[in-house]
Amino acid sequence: MKHLKIYLMLIGFSLFTGATFNLAKYTVGYFSPSSAAAWRFGIAAVVMLIILIFSEGINKRQLKKNAISYIVLGVGGIFGFNSLFFVGLKYTSPVNGALIMGLNPLLTTIFARIILKDSITKKQVIGILFALIGVLLVITHGSIETVKTLSISGGDLIIFAGNVCWALYGVLGRLFIKDATPLSTTTYTMITGAVSLIVVSLFTSSPVSLPNIPVGAWGAIAFMAFFTSVLGYLWWNQGIKEIGASKTSLFFNLVPVVTMIISFVIGTPITVFQILGAVLVILGVLTASGVIITPKQHSEKQSAV
Repeated sequence: MKHLKIYLMLIGFSLFTGATFNLAKYTVGYFSPSSAAAWRFGIAAVVMLIILIFSEGINKRQLKKNAISYIVLGVGGIFGFNSLFFVGLKYTSPVNGALIMGLNPLLTTIFARIILKDSITKKQVIGILFALIGVLLVITHGSIETVKTLSISGGDLIIFAGNVCWALYGVLGRLFIKDATPLSTTTYTMITGAVSLIVVSLFTSSPVSLPNIPVGAWGAIAFMAFFTSVLGYLWWNQGIKEIGASKTSLFFNLVPVVTMIISFVIGTPITVFQILGAVLVILGVLTASGVIITPKQHSEKQSAV
């Protein structure tokens, strides 16, 4: 199989990212949300900088040209997203968090349409509706009364706000960053975000003092730093390079499924509405991505043949 290696790498990305929701939920029992994110991205930023230096080197002209954009994206995308991500997971389940983050490709499509004036197809509109219904089912647990009283979990809303930050990070990066490589953009924005997280963490206290934090919690931080933030990014971008962005983005659909399976294995009950919501979110993203072929498209293909 021509792209077997790439597909295996992208499955690895999905596994790492899916596990991150459970690991992050675990770490916030010992670290404050800001310190957990600071440790994760502080380590990841150092590793990414080393990779950048040895692979591309520091392009001073490029750095000077995009410095303000790197700062804005780093604060909004890396700092904003991860602060909200870790805080949100204190008040909601990893499964809910993963399903809500599963909306990211669709949120990105909406923002790209509004900000970049990218075209949006009927399939994308249908996909967005499917996914929104799926997420609504998850966060309301299928209760009409919850919708009427707006008693949605605060953690779910915080995760959704973080998702908005991450979607804007990708779209605004396309708008503002000029003549820069994906590796350099991610490295510099990650450094900015890490510094911001470290500063905030200095003014927050963790549930457990540093010497008493168990090895398992440090292991979870290291896993998220090396595997999700560094390896995951490198493999993701390699996938985009080899098989294109549209095919690569499909592997993000596996993330909520992985999180749900891990949660079930470790003893967290999974509700029917979470399963149904996951199906609708995945169906929505697949429809918007053009993987699911409508009857009209099928007839058009048949006619062409």
